[in-house]
Amino acid sequence: MSDNQLRPRTPVAPAPAPAPRRSAPGPRAVAAFRAAAPALAVYAAVRALGLLTLWAAAEVVGKDPWARLTGRWDSVWYQRIAENGYGYTTTLPDGSLHSDLAFFPLLPALERGILEVTPLTLGGAGLLVAWTSGLLAAWGVFAVGTQLRGRRTGVVLAALWGVYPTAFVQSMAYTETLFTALAAWALYAVLRGRWIVAGALCVLAGLTRPSAAALVAALAITAAVTLVRDHRAGGGLRTVLRRRARMLTGVALAPLGWLAYVVFVALREGSPFAYFDVQAQWGNNIDGGRALASFIAGLPWPAALGLCGALGLLGWLVVLCVRQRQPLPLLVYTIAIVVISLIGAGYFGSRPRLMMPAFPLLLPPAAALARLRTTGRHPAAARAVPAVVLTVLACASAGYGAWTLLGAGPP
Repeated sequence: MSDNQLRPRTPVAPAPAPAPRRSAPGPRAVAAFRAAAPALAVYAAVRALGLLTLWAAAEVVGKDPWARLTGRWDSVWYQRIAENGYGYTTTLPDGSLHSDLAFFPLLPALERGILEVTPLTLGGAGLLVAWTSGLLAAWGVFAVGTQLRGRRTGVVLAALWGVYPTAFVQSMAYTETLFTALAAWALYAVLRGRWIVAGALCVLAGLTRPSAAALVAALAITAAVTLVRDHRAGGGLRTVLRRRARMLTGVALAPLGWLAYVVFVALREGSPFAYFDVQAQWGNNIDGGRALASFIAGLPWPAALGLCGALGLLGWLVVLCVRQRQPLPLLVYTIAIVVISLIGAGYFGSRPRLMMPAFPLLLPPAAALARLRTTGRHPAAARAVPAVVLTVLACASAGYGAWTLLGAGPP
């Protein structure tokens, strides 16, 4: 008998099963982009129409359209912060003080970063941020609409957001597109159960605009309702908290950006309420709607009646959102944005702009227009209706935007 036959044999371990193949992030991102491409194309088209209309109108009246987009109103304050940091204060003829501490830091930080690595001016950097954020916002709006009502509704929703009456601000070096992009993707993350991603996006939104408080409230209230529901379903408190650890982490993250800036202003000015004092100096304090009521009362009756009609339409859209049972985070966010925009004492003309990030308000009309494509006794005519409506709205929005930007008052 040979040595090999006498030597004990070592059992051979079975080969490990191959790990399941996961789709790479790259292909998923490409597929998501392809799905959103129609929405992005329509959004880009309506915003391009707005810019072309502005350029043509500015040529007629002999004004510089570039300066209207980058060199007036809030954009100047952001560029000054990007160039010199915080510390600028101006005194108005009535003696009130306007401090640049009223403006949150994310946009000027991005403008400064782009200035350092590109040949763009600060104005060009602001437009790059705004226009890129506009596309990301349209993508996020499309994603939310698609998640809730299907791809057609998502496309129409993104288009309607692009033809909002004050959508011309989306082409300016302002924070509206940046904030809406962060808010839309944060809400989408909540709808998909990705709470930590949502919380991180809320942090950035809180460094962009004070209205991030509405987004924080959306996450917090949704989480509270979820915890109560789980507990009533029979889960023990510790079990529920352990199961919802990621949700609680996202909620804990959400207010940190907003709080960080409020604390920064407090430390800089030596007062715990310094940020709110700065906003009050700008006339942005909360007065419960008295300024709005006084403004309406001071208008000629036809204008007052028209404004009341617009507010009625706004209220009707909110009611539709509730009746159509939009998910709780969207409802809380939308209602909070609307309320914040209406109960402040600030300049009335800015209120439609402040409500622009409340894109879920447009979901009921977007769903109605999308349904027209497949219903009705005349399908071909029904399919043409959304395109006709969006074209008319895009032209009206472009004309109104050019008229406003070439005027004297701020948006």
